[in-house]
Amino acid sequence: MKNKVDLPNGRRWVDLSHTVEHGMITYKGLPAPIVGDYLSREQSRSHYAPGTEFHIAKIEMVANTGTYLDTPFHRYADGRDLSELELSSIADLEGVVVRADHRVGRAIHQEALKTLGIKGKAVLLHTGWDAHWRKSEYSEGHPFLTGEAARFLVDAGARLVGIDSFNIDDTADLSRPAHSILLRAEIPIVEHLRGLENLPDAGFRFFAVPVKVKGMGTFPVRAFALVAGE
Repeated sequence: MKNKVDLPNGRRWVDLSHTVEHGMITYKGLPAPIVGDYLSREQSRSHYAPGTEFHIAKIEMVANTGTYLDTPFHRYADGRDLSELELSSIADLEGVVVRADHRVGRAIHQEALKTLGIKGKAVLLHTGWDAHWRKSEYSEGHPFLTGEAARFLVDAGARLVGIDSFNIDDTADLSRPAHSILLRAEIPIVEHLRGLENLPDAGFRFFAVPVKVKGMGTFPVRAFALVAGE
């Protein structure tokens, strides 16, 4: 699958999502998706005219599968769920990328954010951790955003925050400060991004739109960016 697609006038699409596949583990300890047929092509032939067939698939999965978006309801019972998100908070957002190489250190502090224009933007944290996707080390020692950095993003007016890591929080910290601070401020979070090295530091629009489901706080998205031309 192509990660980048060139368009006229120097623009390009950049796919930032992992593919959801049968048996794929996203988050250690959570079950893999089960992808199969509800109605196979062969079975459908008896329902239609000769030469006509359809496929109806079914999937069983937890909401935290693949590249997914967290809404305030994921953390807070009184927060907005998937059906209540404003499209302006998850689609066609001006984006900026924070380069935070995991080889330098796991924690992303507010010092890495201070030079950026953040207000109203999707802030994507590029750590390179997606190189470990579907490997045992993906869930161990991953990069994360500190609580003070999350508070800085709230105060600076970020609209959405994404990361190409196993979790935006240090999973050893059971209070989950980054989730708690961002989602209380109604800033959606996108986790398990990929390919952020293919984006410029700025000059792109970001999209991460989930299915509009009532009573759910998390769901997979097709995250992507439209990079501006010259």
